[in-house]
Amino acid sequence: MHDTGAGSPASAPSAPSAPSRRTVLAATAGVGAALTFGGHASAVSDASEATGAPDDHRLRALISRMTLEEKVGQLFVSRVYGHSATDPDQADIDANLQQFGVRTAAELIAKYRLGGVIYFAWAHNTRDPRQIADLSNGVQRASLGLPRGLPVLVSTDQEHGIVARVGKPATLFPGAMAIGAGGSASDARTLGRISGRELRAMGIRQDYSPVADVNVNPANPVIGVRSFGADPAAVAELVAAEVTGYQKSGVAATAKHFPGHGDTEVDSHYGFPTITHTREQWETLDEPPFRAAIEAGIDSIMTAHILVPALDDSGDPATLSRPILTGILRERLGYDGVVVTDALDMAGVRTKYGDDRVPVLALKAGVDLLLNAPELDLAWNAVRQAVLDGELTEARLEESILRVLRLKAKLGLFDEPYVSPRGVQRTVGTRGHLEAADRIAERTTTLLVNEGALLPLSPRRHGRLLVAGPDLASPSATTGPPMRVLADALTGLGFTATALTTGTSPSAAVVEQAVAAARDVDAVVVATYNVTATSAQRTLVERLSATGKPVVAVAIRNPYDVAQFPSVRACLATYSWTDVELRAAARVIAGRVGPRGRLPVPVQRADDPARVLFPIGHGLSY
Repeated sequence: MHDTGAGSPASAPSAPSAPSRRTVLAATAGVGAALTFGGHASAVSDASEATGAPDDHRLRALISRMTLEEKVGQLFVSRVYGHSATDPDQADIDANLQQFGVRTAAELIAKYRLGGVIYFAWAHNTRDPRQIADLSNGVQRASLGLPRGLPVLVSTDQEHGIVARVGKPATLFPGAMAIGAGGSASDARTLGRISGRELRAMGIRQDYSPVADVNVNPANPVIGVRSFGADPAAVAELVAAEVTGYQKSGVAATAKHFPGHGDTEVDSHYGFPTITHTREQWETLDEPPFRAAIEAGIDSIMTAHILVPALDDSGDPATLSRPILTGILRERLGYDGVVVTDALDMAGVRTKYGDDRVPVLALKAGVDLLLNAPELDLAWNAVRQAVLDGELTEARLEESILRVLRLKAKLGLFDEPYVSPRGVQRTVGTRGHLEAADRIAERTTTLLVNEGALLPLSPRRHGRLLVAGPDLASPSATTGPPMRVLADALTGLGFTATALTTGTSPSAAVVEQAVAAARDVDAVVVATYNVTATSAQRTLVERLSATGKPVVAVAIRNPYDVAQFPSVRACLATYSWTDVELRAAARVIAGRVGPRGRLPVPVQRADDPARVLFPIGHGLSY
């Protein structure tokens, strides 16, 4: 590893509970030397307030004082292990030593002069809101205490629904396809506004959301319910609304995954998907949500590790494609914001080139930020060497750095890089926010089948309920397990509900156990998860229906499950198994609220996939 000369992080003052601009800037001598500050406001801030954009002249002056190593570092966003920037648990120290050769986030920032850090639950970054805020402050102190130190762009994937890195007690909303079922741009804006406020209070200034992919393939293994739906116009409207909500809260939204990951049968985490759309199909299906995001002023766009021969026939993934990222995104769509790669440790971008070539080729294609390189040392040095060898120019790096610094200035990171405990307490998981999430969830639950007006169930007629289904790991650190959440919610609504875990592949013995339990209740609520024609879950539902007891199926991920249950008298779709969606489903089952969701995707027949069983817009009421 080439020594950047940064050494260990210089000591920096602790973040005060409510730091003034003067206090913050006093800790950033490097920034102060490059930018002229007056009074309590920086010149960058003054220019932003006057023009709506940071002053490029001052940002370029800052860049001119950076070493090559500092410039290279500004282009990288990396994971790091631990709940603290300086004092992580020993297991996280060991993980950092193994992967990066450093002990802590502070040391990683000092070694590579990182432009950004991404938080993950599995990296132990997100225990609780107060801890997240402390980690964010520690990350900023570590970077700002370095010579010519710059604030760090802290990011995460807080899509809501099945992908959320920050869990309770933060507010968790329904995911994108549920919002698509609700069909309300106002709700999408509210989600972005509240989620953005909470993320910002924890020091997270960039959210890798919303998903702008149009999910037209029911077999898509990686997008699915993370998409708002299959109608490009509807997806475009909701993407733009959510972007507006986030960015008005001072958090950079990120539309992903350009040029569109909605029609794949391969997960780009594990393979290299090919999109076979013609150019005309791409313009009709995939482009509209990204165009809408750009028109809404989107701050960042994430690339996809997919092959789209109609847009670039070189065989390169879009992340490494200059015709796609520069020719289409920059020139055709007129986008001049930050372009960030999807994670570079995913198989889709590693199939054709080695890990040393990928970051260099991504920058040549038009990328600004390199996310989560599998071997940071290898990638960082490859970019540095490409400049020394003349393959990349410093001017090319500076073009991207300017975009990144513009975004940091827009987000207020030069003025207010720190957050306060009081801000966390006042903002994160407040009653008003939680109630808003519950109200939005109620508008998303979709009633697909209701033969004989079985629903709503009545505690008087169906007082004893069996709640059976898979107890999947919580997608967002909610309370769980999901069957217990659903049963408790129904019990709270006047039923006596018993939870039974049956799994996603129930054995014959488990099926028999469920059937036996069904004989002692008045009705059964059975949750299903991505059911196929050969799934044992299908057998479970058929056997429960054969008992003669009323059975209500609840598809807790893909709404396509309903096609596998011709004998079920009632079926709901929730699009996820998070607490907020399961509680809303319970209120619909009990008739406390009426079902208002409408399918944002078509459901094909199981016996004839060429025919539609339920079209976009289908949804029953009572």
